[in-house]
Amino acid sequence: MTVFYPIPDHDYEYELNKDLNFSAAHHIPDARAGKCERVHGHTYHVNITIAGDVLDDLGFLVNFSALKKLIMDAFDHRLLNDHEAFRDIPPTSETLAKVIYDMVDEYITAEQPNKLECLQIILKETPTSYVVYRPKGRK
Repeated sequence: MTVFYPIPDHDYEYELNKDLNFSAAHHIPDARAGKCERVHGHTYHVNITIAGDVLDDLGFLVNFSALKKLIMDAFDHRLLNDHEAFRDIPPTSETLAKVIYDMVDEYITAEQPNKLECLQIILKETPTSYVVYRPKGRK
């Protein structure tokens, strides 16, 4: 299976990509959302791209399992509207991608001593609809 991920230009030695899937429901509480105003579910596909120059003492940039646990514990089999991150914003693909980015960025900043950078989050809501979140002015 060939997978293409758009990657921003960077000068790091290592680039890690973690793919995972989770199932969740949501609704967009506004009539302008059309059918999406009603509760419905997706099997989301997420790609996390992290880069850095220094590996930890195990030879990892970051442990794949830790990334999976972070995302699965937060979102798998949940109603996204009930998640605290969506208290003031609707759980669209765009906002979910940014929330995932913020979670990953916080984790690698707080838990990883090897100065990593989350370059982007790609979130597929359906096989034909996806969002790329890449913050402006990356570190």
